Amino acid sequence: MKLEIARALFLVAGLAVTTVAVAAWEEPGPVVFSKSEQAEQCALPREVKQQQAQAKPDQDILLFLFGLRQGLRPVG
Repeated sequence: MKLEIARALFLVAGLAVTTVAVAAWEEPGPVVFSKSEQAEQCALPREVKQQQAQAKPDQDILLFLFGLRQGLRPVG
């Protein structure tokens, strides 16, 4: 087999694989969910809803995040 024929076959095979990969690539588009749709899909028990209402953020969260950030710095 000549080199030119082999190159052409490899080019055609590469284009075929690329075409199949592009056709198989399925990426979902952006979707906006409303709160009413979420309530219909997953109903939470009353106990969980009450726990969510009672949850309060920790006052030391900024200090915690600052400590995590300091740990990411390179030494030296």
